[in-house]
Amino acid sequence: MSITIKGDKGFDNKPSTEAKALRINLNPCIYGTFAEIGAGQEVARHFFKAGGSSGTIAKTISAYDKNFSDTIYGEEEDGRYVTETRLDKMMTHEMRLLKKRIPKADQENKMFFTLANTVATIDFAKKFKGHGWMGIRFQTEPLGGFNEIVLHVRFHQTEARLQQEALGYMGVNLVYGAFYKHHNPKKLLRYLYDNIDEDAIEIDTINFSGPKFENVDNRLMSLQLIRNGMTEAVMFDSDGNNVLPARVLYKKNILALRGSFRPVTKVNIDMFEKSYEIFTKEQNVDEAKTKVIFEITLSNLRAEGEIDEKDFMDRAKLLCSLGHTVMISNFKEYYRLVDYFSHYTKNQVGLAIGVNNFVEIFDEQYYQDLSGGILEAFGKMFYNNLKVYLYPIRNESNGTITDSNNLKLHPRMKEFYKFFKYNGKIVDIFDYEEDYLTIFSRTILKKIKENKEGWEDDLPVGIAEMIKKKEMFGYKA
Repeated sequence: MSITIKGDKGFDNKPSTEAKALRINLNPCIYGTFAEIGAGQEVARHFFKAGGSSGTIAKTISAYDKNFSDTIYGEEEDGRYVTETRLDKMMTHEMRLLKKRIPKADQENKMFFTLANTVATIDFAKKFKGHGWMGIRFQTEPLGGFNEIVLHVRFHQTEARLQQEALGYMGVNLVYGAFYKHHNPKKLLRYLYDNIDEDAIEIDTINFSGPKFENVDNRLMSLQLIRNGMTEAVMFDSDGNNVLPARVLYKKNILALRGSFRPVTKVNIDMFEKSYEIFTKEQNVDEAKTKVIFEITLSNLRAEGEIDEKDFMDRAKLLCSLGHTVMISNFKEYYRLVDYFSHYTKNQVGLAIGVNNFVEIFDEQYYQDLSGGILEAFGKMFYNNLKVYLYPIRNESNGTITDSNNLKLHPRMKEFYKFFKYNGKIVDIFDYEEDYLTIFSRTILKKIKENKEGWEDDLPVGIAEMIKKKEMFGYKA
């Protein structure tokens, strides 16, 4: 028996939470379980309140006691409960029971789902605002394959009750979106905030999987999180999977490289390798606990107008092919990037920067929105064990090489700059490849688009071949 789920024709553009829950309840084919740990049965209660839930809800469970939770879902190796692995175990266990306990004959008419969340709300001291994992595993046709949407949230309210309410609304939006908006993941993402204050809750990681999402690239969904203002930074690993920033950065030494990477060149890799060598030799840096981040800002992606998603994906795929972790952020200013890292680590942070970009940091116009101006920005930037690893540039007209000793700054900034330089906060990269100083990504990009020769040797091994094969950055064979 084939059943088609119709869209929202005839419904308001933004139905209420109650209307969404009721529509799910009145669909005789949708049937599933709710498993919620840490913030009460906040999602399930909306479906009970809406009426008609007996045809939708097979079971709700809230295994608050750790012993009960471990007995049901198994123990975690790290002893934590608010984790993605815990969420996966919850969905797997509940779906297995659902399929096992519902008669086979009834399954021919049902689209099963399991909504799960594991959450820690704000503590009594209000020191930790709380966070959580939420996910849904679901079918879009009876006996069909299972799809999955998993997301991580961070709470911004300072009352547990308000956090619970926000979680409940988002959970209903997730169930509703899974069944009625799965054909358009970008819209589904926006609808997760229906009836919720945008400042109340942040989504910093989301992954789609399953047959309905086989054409969805989760890196592109990460970009949507930033564009929609749902978070300020996202990360994905070398396999292209979205990863939780906290998991990557927590208590790590961090070396970050900001760039356009359009495309990634030998200069970028030389800057990375030489700064990494210096960074890992720092007295307080343990190489085994060091993470390298290649970061692209949203302002960089918008440098030529509206964001070109294919252009973004070209950059992302090339960096991932080299085995790097990529971060997309909304941090135009470097101090905001460093401040973000400080939320996750107190260990050494390093920034590998070219001289041109470093000089821009001393432009006071970037800090007009701060009451303390550039002094406040630099206080935040260098507060948390930050060092800058400076990569030189060569003047294209006269061949002069510029480093920390001869860079040009506004006269008012010279003494300010000296304070950081002579306190060891600025370190020159000396053993750079001098031949690479003539490589500029903008020149390479122009040659690629104009189908000119001679750009291939300026890129890391395998990158030129990938650009040609996949026709990236406007390349045409």
